[in-house]
Amino acid sequence: MEDRLRIGIGYDVHPLSEGRRLVLGGVEIPFANGLSGWSDADVLSHAIIDALLGAAALGDIGSHFPPGAAEYEGISSLVLLEKTSEMLKEKGWRVANIDATVITEEPRLSDFKQKMRQNISRTLGIEVGQVSLKASTSARLGFIGGGQGIAAQAVALITSTARE
Repeated sequence: MEDRLRIGIGYDVHPLSEGRRLVLGGVEIPFANGLSGWSDADVLSHAIIDALLGAAALGDIGSHFPPGAAEYEGISSLVLLEKTSEMLKEKGWRVANIDATVITEEPRLSDFKQKMRQNISRTLGIEVGQVSLKASTSARLGFIGGGQGIAAQAVALITSTARE
């Protein structure tokens, strides 16, 4: 019998850069700098993608959506999240829940978290109540504390759609 439940962990970090939009969970956030990366550099979506891929033992985001590949330049990370969800479904998995944390000193995310949760749940085809999202700081320590970047971490629980 195949495992019925699996857990995966994801982490992503990108540097802040002038001239870029700041996108987290598919929400454009007004801020002086955005995240630098090949896609829209949405660290929240990337961490969730890695958590889901890890739970299903399907590798990592870079192996499925490699940086430098022309088709992913500037792409919305929600599109990549949707493709990841489709991969899981093809392998007989469904998302049970997501728990994620964005780590940044600025900007404050409280006004945007609900919309991020809605975007993520809609993209994955799950209820908003299955997506937990928190924001934290690094107490002004390290590159995040110095305003040089933003990170996110996520845990995903998936369950098999196969009958026992």
